[in-house]
Amino acid sequence: VFGGRCRGCGRRYRAPTPAGMPPGTPFGPGIHALLAYLHHSHHVGFERLSRMCQELFGLSISEGAIANAFRRMAGKLDTACAAIKAKLLQARVIASDETTTRIDGVTHWQWVFVSEQAILHEIAPGRGRAVAEAVLDGHRPEVWVSDRYAGQQELGQTHQVCLAHVLRDVQYAIDCGDTVCAPKIRDHLRWAIRIGKRRPSLKDSTLAVYAGQAERRLDRLLGIPAAHPAGRELQRQIKAWRNKFFVFLHDRRVPPTNNISEQEIRPSVVFRKVTNGFRSAW
Repeated sequence: VFGGRCRGCGRRYRAPTPAGMPPGTPFGPGIHALLAYLHHSHHVGFERLSRMCQELFGLSISEGAIANAFRRMAGKLDTACAAIKAKLLQARVIASDETTTRIDGVTHWQWVFVSEQAILHEIAPGRGRAVAEAVLDGHRPEVWVSDRYAGQQELGQTHQVCLAHVLRDVQYAIDCGDTVCAPKIRDHLRWAIRIGKRRPSLKDSTLAVYAGQAERRLDRLLGIPAAHPAGRELQRQIKAWRNKFFVFLHDRRVPPTNNISEQEIRPSVVFRKVTNGFRSAW
């Protein structure tokens, strides 16, 4: 704040602090936003962030002051998070994924929930199904999109499994030596994904024909006798998830893979690798 000495009476004076900035908070919302942007979007750690402020902007700010600035932002971020969650719980299709993160040296799990209108990140001590149930708070979307992890099951009325993950298992069976069943399943799933990408240009009747073809051909492939153990194991896994493969061919809103969730959670993975996680739970 500006201050000085009166030339008439000699008394010192100082201007009042700006509204909304109590004593002890010398940094305004512009600096708070810059710190948060550099830290979370560009993965700049506290020590480097303090140096950047000094060297680029001439702003002397300690690591502790940065931490306190983030802590003071918590209330507004909680409000924004509640608004995101409210919008997420209106969605009919939700995709989800999870990855590890570290808080004060302890492994936690970071979940992401993605809809057309909202993306919510949630960090929890565990990876269990209870985390997703707590976020959904009784909401049951029409379609749930995820990998085949047990904690992601039975959260929606129907479930679309990520075909990209299935293709990895198919490729593993091929690498193990299955030359009969796995290559044909690989080609069939790739064909179905290509049809999914063409959905905007397809009529409903045409898409229904493709959906029927996809279902019937997969049934035939599962009936092929697999001589290799990896092929038999692949068939067993696909049979266990049989009715969750081609939901996207019946519902245009549903993606064939869960790549959207992995893309949204990827920056957090980079953040963890660069900064080694979070220092404290807040």
